[in-house]
Amino acid sequence: MSLTYEQRVLRVLQYIHENPAGDLSLDALSEVASMSRFHWHRVFQGMTGETCAQAVRRIRLYRAATWLANEDSSIIDIATRVGYPNLQSFTRAFGERYGVPPAAFRKTGDIDLSVNLELTQGKFTMFDVAIDTVPQRRLAALLHEGAYTDINLCFEKLSAMAATENLWPRVRGMVGVHYHDPNVVAPADLRAHAGLIIADDKPLPSALEEVLLPAGECAVLNYKGPYTAIKVAYDYLYGDWLPKSGREPEDTPVYEMYLNDPAQVAESELLTDILLPLVSRA
Repeated sequence: MSLTYEQRVLRVLQYIHENPAGDLSLDALSEVASMSRFHWHRVFQGMTGETCAQAVRRIRLYRAATWLANEDSSIIDIATRVGYPNLQSFTRAFGERYGVPPAAFRKTGDIDLSVNLELTQGKFTMFDVAIDTVPQRRLAALLHEGAYTDINLCFEKLSAMAATENLWPRVRGMVGVHYHDPNVVAPADLRAHAGLIIADDKPLPSALEEVLLPAGECAVLNYKGPYTAIKVAYDYLYGDWLPKSGREPEDTPVYEMYLNDPAQVAESELLTDILLPLVSRA
């Protein structure tokens, strides 16, 4: 029997709790959750209110606090057991969490050590989501590296190239494919494609990359509003709709289709479809 989304989250929290010095990377925790690396961190954050990295830090320091209060082990030994490479980094992180350094905490012993491994799912702004079967989409794309807020320059270059290469008659839409979650990946490491949907299989200009988006079922969320506030839509899709849907996401990235032109409408009137590929039930 496959795990429910709640079981996945609790399983990962328990794993962190029991393996504080282990490999707690996103890839490792995705394997524990038995879920695609493209989507696990968004599901976790949507359902718990914290990123995987925040949960790892919190639980590691909680384990350290319990051992400080109940054992005679050295502070450096405890730091190593919860995955900190040196005493300096452990002391700094512990002080930020509990307000006092480890040695002072051990002397007082009266700080609340309670930890909550239950879900802390918050309230969500509601959006319309439908499941639709979409065709394979062929993109003429440019790779964007860096903060997603700067991808507009990539789209401007793409539009200019489409005009000079006479691509517009072949274009059926504009798409952004995002390979990382900006809440957990540093801006410099983010990667995305700015793409135009091409209606034929004719050769593309050499400066543009071909990207194929697979056919199949997708959850399609309709978002209206500025691109800068689109996170609330992702939070609802991954933190509320997906866990309740009974569906599994494919091991492929989510992408956005832009339905109108920011140069022609107010930001509050921008329309975007967020498409989350789903595992087929067939």
